[in-house]
Amino acid sequence: RHLAYTIRYSEAFEQAAWVAYELTSDETNRLYERSNDFESDPNVRTGSATDRDYKGSGYDRGHLAPAGSMKSNTESMSESFYMSNISPQIPGFNRGIWKRLESLVRGWGEKFDIFVSTAGVLSSDNLGVIGGNGVTIPSKYYKVIYAPDKNIMIGFLLTNTKQSGNLSSYVVSIDKIES
Repeated sequence: RHLAYTIRYSEAFEQAAWVAYELTSDETNRLYERSNDFESDPNVRTGSATDRDYKGSGYDRGHLAPAGSMKSNTESMSESFYMSNISPQIPGFNRGIWKRLESLVRGWGEKFDIFVSTAGVLSSDNLGVIGGNGVTIPSKYYKVIYAPDKNIMIGFLLTNTKQSGNLSSYVVSIDKIES
């Protein structure tokens, strides 16, 4: 557990099996600066992936709980850069459609309280591993957003490739994500 998010760490894949966080308008309106201070997660007893695992790999250090949604205080911002909250993403994916989805979700959080669960799909269909710790490269990522006051839940499933198009074309059932 961290101040603004919770993870289930998978030692076998050297990253979070899932990350969950609540996002409220109060949390999205504060403007603490992005720290960019990637570091190992001190709460992972077996040791999390390290920044060295990503050096020269060609993959971005993609946030699962995005730094842009962790602006409520400096501790939340700093913890968002723990390597346990990071997953290897193709640069065109991380800086493109994934960033657009994070912004959309943050916009929803400005309007009403939401709960978000997100991660790479860790399966036999992965793209390989990077680094000395063997960090798995997921071929897909999911994000599930639940707005309890609206009684609405939506899921997105995206392939870890440079993509374009409307985010609505990546909406899938929660059953699909669970499977």
